[in-house]
Amino acid sequence: MSLRFLITNDDGIDAPGIAIMADIAHALSDDVWIVAPDGNQSGAGHRFTLGRELHFERHGERSFAVVGGSPADCVVAGMTHLLGDRPADVVLSGVNAGQNLGDIINCSGTAAGAREGALQGAIGIAMSQGINYEHGRDVDWSNAIRHGEAVARAIIAAVQGREHYYNVNFPFCPPDTTKGIAVVPHQRFSRSPFRYYPSDNDGKFFVAIPETPMPLDRSADFEILRRDGYVTVTPMLLQQTDTTLVERLRGTLSL
Repeated sequence: MSLRFLITNDDGIDAPGIAIMADIAHALSDDVWIVAPDGNQSGAGHRFTLGRELHFERHGERSFAVVGGSPADCVVAGMTHLLGDRPADVVLSGVNAGQNLGDIINCSGTAAGAREGALQGAIGIAMSQGINYEHGRDVDWSNAIRHGEAVARAIIAAVQGREHYYNVNFPFCPPDTTKGIAVVPHQRFSRSPFRYYPSDNDGKFFVAIPETPMPLDRSADFEILRRDGYVTVTPMLLQQTDTTLVERLRGTLSL
C-alpha cells in the first residue's frame, strides 16, 4: 500500500505552486488528495476559522477548496473528514511563491499547513520556492520542479517519530548549479522583521517587511539559501517548551 498524501498551501488552490506540489506527490504515490484555501491566505499562520461555517468546493475527484478557510482549516478538514478512516501519512504544504525563512515561519500559512499535518500524526513538509527580490518578484519554479521529489523522498526516508515538521526552501539559482541539501537552523532575527509601512494613499498603511533585520547568522537558513545555493531543510519541533528553562525555574517562581 502506497503512502497517502494530502496537499495544501496558503496561496490558494489555483496557485501554480500547488500544481508543482501535486506532481511531486504523484511521483511518490498514487494516493494524493488536495485540500486548499479557495483564495490567498498568505501570512495566515496557524489561524483556525472558529465559530464561522465553512464549506467545500469540489475541484476534482480528490481536489477540494475550503471556501474562506485557512491552511490549518484545510488540513483538519482533510485529515479528520474527507480522507475518511485513513488520514494521510504525509502532508505537503506549498509550493509557496517565495521563501519562508527565519522568524517569518511563525506567520507562514505554508509552514502552518505542515505543522498541523504533523500535529495530526502525519509527516509534515512545507516547501517554498525562493525569489531573488533584488531582481523583481517573478517566480522561477525550476528548482522546485527539478529537486522537489528528491527532497521529499529524502525527508520521508529519514523521519523517525512524529515530533517534528520540516521547512524546505529551494534556492533561486539555476537547478543545475544547486549544491545539494543543507540541514540548517532557522534564522533568529534581532527583532521582528514586520513593520508599519506607509501607503501612498493618505491615512493608509501596510504591515510589511521593508528590510531584513541585521546581522544575519552565516550558518542559518537565510544566508545558506541566498548565498550558497543549497536547498535548505529545517527540522522544527512541535514541542516548543524550553525544557532546560523549566528545570531552572522550577521551584523559583511562587505567589
